[in-house]
Amino acid sequence: MPEEINKRKSEHINIVLNEKVTGTNVTTGLEHVRFIHNALPEVDFGEISLATKFLERPIETPFLISSMTGGALMAENINRNLAIAAEERGWVLALGSTRALIESSEHHASFQLRKYAPNIPIVANLGAVQLNYGFGVEECKQIIEITDADVLVLHLNSIQEIVQDDGNTNFKDLLRKIEQLCSKLDVPVGVKEVGWGVDGEVAARLTNVGISFIDVAGAGGTSWSQVEKFRSKEKAKRIAAEAFSDWGNPTVECVRSVRAQLPNQTIIASGGMRTGVDAAKAIAIGANHVGFARSILKEATETPEAVMEVMETRELELKMAMFGIGVKTLEELKKTNRVYIEKS
Repeated sequence: MPEEINKRKSEHINIVLNEKVTGTNVTTGLEHVRFIHNALPEVDFGEISLATKFLERPIETPFLISSMTGGALMAENINRNLAIAAEERGWVLALGSTRALIESSEHHASFQLRKYAPNIPIVANLGAVQLNYGFGVEECKQIIEITDADVLVLHLNSIQEIVQDDGNTNFKDLLRKIEQLCSKLDVPVGVKEVGWGVDGEVAARLTNVGISFIDVAGAGGTSWSQVEKFRSKEKAKRIAAEAFSDWGNPTVECVRSVRAQLPNQTIIASGGMRTGVDAAKAIAIGANHVGFARSILKEATETPEAVMEVMETRELELKMAMFGIGVKTLEELKKTNRVYIEKS
């Protein structure tokens, strides 16, 4: 099992770095979101603040490093670089799937990052479907203990599991088990998709059973059916994956749908986020936080400094967008009337 986990995770990293894994004929929808430039912003750029809170915990930015990897030898270097950079810049850090922590004692170091990031929120991550495959409250408590995480997020990846060889496809009765987990775990529990999006109706069902935040992870970025297509040994699955290259709910639609249903829920916008301007748009239409993943993976294979350079640029872009419409706080950005969505 350890060798199999290491192989799968390493293949995922290499495929995402080197192959075309974005969907076709589907976008985030952010290209239709526009700001109305304010030629007289009446704001001192030096006073613009990105400070906010993540589940009531003060943080320096609204940015999150979305769940990417863990449980593989090469993931240790990637996650260490991400953790050091996230601590320095004040970003939330979400880990890759921690299933490997329970199934194998190898590569625990790729998930044990608190020594590099003592002050920022760390989010542990587990596939929700694992609640139907032997994982329960005790296993989740072990994950939190081993990672020293502040939060647990359950990822929903139904289409990926179908295409993945030997994927776990029993998604039956998960809502009840998620509710039990929320009631018995000592840390907040969130839910995220992996690139096909959470809509308002699903988000409402999850919130009603105790979920503390929704990471919409919409379409327009990495498509995990496309990633698994490169790994699958089954011809039928590789062909079927192509039929789903335009599948999913665009990120913009997800954010708007969830916010319309849940005015007070914490929303993370991820899925195809590439710039700080994208982040500004997402926050202006309803998101609280913005997650980046594949767009910083290459730098994460290099050095913490390379990651920090990208982070600094994303922060500058967000501040410039705020300056461009004349707002100096994220709360003002959320309330701006200088944003609109073009009719496509």
